[in-house]
Formats: sequence, structure tokens, C-alpha cells
Amino acid sequence: MKTFEVPISLSKIEVKKTVESTVKVEASSLPGAVGKAAREFVKGLDRKQRFDMNKNGLEITAKSAGTTTEARSEEIRGCRG
Repeated sequence: MKTFEVPISLSKIEVKKTVESTVKVEASSLPGAVGKAAREFVKGLDRKQRFDMNKNGLEITAKSAGTTTEARSEEIRGCRG
């Protein structure tokens, strides 16, 4: 298992502020780390913040904890099912 640092930011609609968090997770691959970090981040949001997330999406940047270069950058948009 590798350790990844995953900074996540969420923009609010009405106030133009952002909620930011850096989550350290243990995972075997980068996509797994992004998934775990996103789940942990969303658990801490309230109803209005989740609505903002579905409208604006999240900005997720993930990198391996031992390196200084960015491994991969992804933007995930909320989806309705």
C-alpha cells in the first residue's frame, strides 16, 4: 500500500468561498486513493455543501506522499442518477 495526499476543494455558489481539505489515504493505486479521499470529504459536508458540490463539482489533485511532482490531476463533477 502507498500513501497519497489528496487536496480537495469545493467552491460555494452564493458566497464565492471555497472549502478545502487535504486527506492522506493509504491505497494501492491513484484511482483508489482519489475514491477513498472523495468519500471521506463528502461525509463531512452538510446538505447545502453537497448541493454546491453537485452544481460546481470538486477539484481534486492527487500525488504520492513521497514525491514532489504532481502525479495526476482530475476534476470530478457531481452527477445525478
